[in-house]
Amino acid sequence: MQENRPVIALDFPEFSDVKDFLEKFDPQEKLYIKLGMELFYTAGPQVVYYVKSLGHSVFLDLKLHDIPNTVESSMRVLARLGVDMVNVHAAGGLEMMSAARRGLEMGTPAGRTRPLLIAVTQLTSTSEEIMHNDQKIMTTLEESVINYAQKTNEAGLDGVVCSAHEVEKIKAATHEDFICLTPGIRPKGAAVGDQKRVMTPSQARAIGSDYIVVGRPITQAADPVNAYHSIKIEWAQSTKNS
Repeated sequence: MQENRPVIALDFPEFSDVKDFLEKFDPQEKLYIKLGMELFYTAGPQVVYYVKSLGHSVFLDLKLHDIPNTVESSMRVLARLGVDMVNVHAAGGLEMMSAARRGLEMGTPAGRTRPLLIAVTQLTSTSEEIMHNDQKIMTTLEESVINYAQKTNEAGLDGVVCSAHEVEKIKAATHEDFICLTPGIRPKGAAVGDQKRVMTPSQARAIGSDYIVVGRPITQAADPVNAYHSIKIEWAQSTKNS
């Protein structure tokens, strides 16, 4: 179920930054926007309502990780915002992830589609050395990611956030329709920044990613609209497993 629009990460500190950015685009163009913690903590639900009022899709990237009851209650609230996708940390465990899905189902208003629910495996900023030293997880990074993906699937979630490098093995360990959303996407020649495991849009498409998330190469470009369209063309026109 590949999404042909790259998801734009609007990692801005203020609501006004979001308005300024979106005003650069033709109002008829419907984008897929990722709203993260910094922005949501600053502006709250109003930023979600604003972006949805423009007809855009919203991935609300809050990465919930708490006891099952708290996550379930929180998801009931988030479901009422009308977002299209939300996420949790797979490290919260099977019970927590199952509770997250229950909360979303209970909170989704009648007649609306439940938001997609995905889980973070290992952050793309996490290297195997960091995982060993800081988390004391002594498997390989790949084994950790695949284990989290299998638990996510077992809990009934729709997919995971993962590096594009792990997509093929995750789908083999779960199923072909299991969503793999991949951040750490950089056009050829772009700065890597704090990402450790990156790919170009065409590489991510070929390897089977369903969604890609792109932030700074678009939001910090001299011409964000042109940068977006260049990435969108590369992503949408690439051939899976080419």
